[in-house]
Amino acid sequence: MSEPVREIRPLLRTGAVLGDGPDAAVPAHYGAPLREQRHLLDGAAVVDLGHLELLEVRGADARSWLTTVTTQVLAGTPVGTSSSLAVLSPQGRVEHLASAVVTDQDAVLLVLDAGARAGLRRYLEMMRFAARVELTDRDDLRVLGALSPAAEVLPDLGLPAPVAVWSEPWPQVAPGGVAYGPDPEDPVGAVLTILEAAALESLPWRPEHLAGMSSWEALRIADHRARAAREVDERSIPHELDLLRTTVHTTKGCYRGQETVAKVLNLGQPPRRLVMLHLDGSQDVPVIPGGEIRLGGAEGKVVGAITSAALHADLGPIALAVVRRAVPLDAALSVQVPIGAADGGSGAVWIDASQEPIVVPRDHGERPVTAKL
Repeated sequence: MSEPVREIRPLLRTGAVLGDGPDAAVPAHYGAPLREQRHLLDGAAVVDLGHLELLEVRGADARSWLTTVTTQVLAGTPVGTSSSLAVLSPQGRVEHLASAVVTDQDAVLLVLDAGARAGLRRYLEMMRFAARVELTDRDDLRVLGALSPAAEVLPDLGLPAPVAVWSEPWPQVAPGGVAYGPDPEDPVGAVLTILEAAALESLPWRPEHLAGMSSWEALRIADHRARAAREVDERSIPHELDLLRTTVHTTKGCYRGQETVAKVLNLGQPPRRLVMLHLDGSQDVPVIPGGEIRLGGAEGKVVGAITSAALHADLGPIALAVVRRAVPLDAALSVQVPIGAADGGSGAVWIDASQEPIVVPRDHGERPVTAKL
């Protein structure tokens, strides 16, 4: 049986240009993407993340049960605690990612990427057994993104009291986490404010209050943060995407996929690595996810693919990509950009790209960078 279709009504519909792919239900921008991004960076705008899906886990065992079935420790965490978690396959592949916030003593609210909730819910239902928990889709709630809680960004708008606020001190390594590369330069982080959806549409929104999804993505890419709908594929293991930094608690005990996580962490290297690319903007062609990455120009060997791309207000065109581990950290790369698609063409241009490492090969003779417990 097919899953019911969620009705998503974007905020400030007039003048909005909707996105594509996993972001097709919300505005990519409202007519001035770089100006909107600047407002977001200045702490004066929020982003409509109404396409994100929410799942509530409620019951006396909610936190302890989630600790047993995910990669994170939630047992005993105080109300208001924010964290990230994953569900791995028995082979250690990333199957699900979520942001989690403890909303009261018996409830955890999970925030998931567009289209991801149904799969995670099926897994959790299968693993519930005798646990005292109930799972509820919270389509009555809506997420706003910003660099601070939404009420602080727009104090005069009359926003209702939030149901929850999710925030992590990114790129700080979480308890039990391991950093697989350097911190991003000038990180800005992310704050998700979760509110009652019905109360938002009647508020007196003005154009300057909102930034589009293209702004949110630009900041995420510059922060080196992987996203389930973009960077994760059927082969992904957490080490490749620097997910051990905040999402996998490496010392918590048994969880599905733990053997692979421990083996690669202690003895091996991930087969691929996440990298941020600074793209040559002189050809004025937009890079899109899926474009091939080659080593040594258009005739070189294919070594990876673009997963996310955006125009950053300060950094210019940037992208995230997953490339083979063996690609030298300082190698110049070429990125494929399809052209003529609107006219039925199949041509492509190649643009130059330089790397900003995110995941780097580790020396197993040195102690990994971990958070203090």
